[in-house]
Amino acid sequence: MSGYFLPQELIRKKRDGQILTDAEIGFLVQGISDSSLSDAQLGAFAMAVFHKGMNMDERISLTQHMMHSGSILQWQDLNLNGPVVDKHSTGGVGDKVSLMLAAIVAACGGYVPMISGRGLGHTGGTLDKLESIPGYNATPDEAQFRHTVQKVGCAIIGQTAQLAPADQRFYATRDVTATVESISLITASILSKKLASGLDALVMDVKTGSGAFADTYNMAQELAQSIADVATGSGVPTRCLITDMNQVLGRSVGNAVEVLECIDFLVNPTQADKRLLQITLDLAAHMLQISDIEADLSTARVKAQKALESGNAAEIFGRMVSELGGPNNLLQEPNHYLKPMSVIKPIIATKTGYISAMDVRGIGMSMVSLKAGRTKAADSIDHGVGLTNMAQIGERVEIGQPVAYAHVHRDADAIQLQRELTAFITITNENSQEKNIVYEVLTAQKQG
Repeated sequence: MSGYFLPQELIRKKRDGQILTDAEIGFLVQGISDSSLSDAQLGAFAMAVFHKGMNMDERISLTQHMMHSGSILQWQDLNLNGPVVDKHSTGGVGDKVSLMLAAIVAACGGYVPMISGRGLGHTGGTLDKLESIPGYNATPDEAQFRHTVQKVGCAIIGQTAQLAPADQRFYATRDVTATVESISLITASILSKKLASGLDALVMDVKTGSGAFADTYNMAQELAQSIADVATGSGVPTRCLITDMNQVLGRSVGNAVEVLECIDFLVNPTQADKRLLQITLDLAAHMLQISDIEADLSTARVKAQKALESGNAAEIFGRMVSELGGPNNLLQEPNHYLKPMSVIKPIIATKTGYISAMDVRGIGMSMVSLKAGRTKAADSIDHGVGLTNMAQIGERVEIGQPVAYAHVHRDADAIQLQRELTAFITITNENSQEKNIVYEVLTAQKQG
């Protein structure tokens, strides 16, 4: 790193709204990595960026330096016969798309090295879902990860200590200093990890609504545009879909119950929840087009649908699970490995009418309170707790009819969920207009 700077002067510079140079940002990231930047200084820097923001050059610089703070995955030596492409979601409640999507895209000729996160707060984590499968190793070494991607076409694992280590320390500091909700810092955090995966292309699912991190549409648009611009400016073509998170995605919330829904989706796609099916195939089509496997979205979507309906995607998912230490007959005997809870009780509608709204964040936090999620990173997860057969917005329910089923340890837990969920699900006499699940697709704006 050329030059030496005083951290407090760089913090002052950003605090006063000035633009940091690439060398200055590189110095700060080096300080994050080697701890020469103290926790107090890092928190102050995060707060300065939170209030003053970063321009596009600064965001690209921060992303690149954090990405290069650790190892960068290389795929060229494996002579893969297709592009390396990935998808990242900003998270929601019931968002299980990655499990089917990686397998579908792999069945279409893509290679998907998906590095996913654990759930925090009201949002569920892809890794937590997969770790409900006995034996599944979500943290293999790099050689095993690369081997699985090469052999199967996809592998879904957790972030390793070698990938973007500066982000791990920076994120932990942001988490305890109320600076998480910075578009500049979210962009660099997401992309430093994704770009370190050695991708040819990326598709982002930026969720908005009551169950999303970006609860306002303006925030979702700003984040999506920032990610598209920074990733594309860093050499990885990226497309962002803004999607609806005003209702639970799919019919289940939890960990094991969501894996069961994914298996059923892959094995019986004609029975899949239509919104879950639509967003999965839409994201797959964008991944296939942006990585040049298909020339246009309509043929890409047909290809993805065929991969699903033929059973090829299900077979690839099963092989990925078995290659990463899980059972080799999970798809044939899912209930043998993902055992039901001792108490399964209906959540009963307290009035007749149409489901018109959901407090999705509230539903997510109800799951967290029963240990299906976590409030801090060190919390352990109860993989069995969950909700199934969730009613969806626009559906009519009669008083006394189930709007969901609680999968819990004790009757008292089911009683708690009955009380909470009936408060979080709004039933009215009028049937509301169903919203599109995909609102908008954003690509990078021309720079300069």
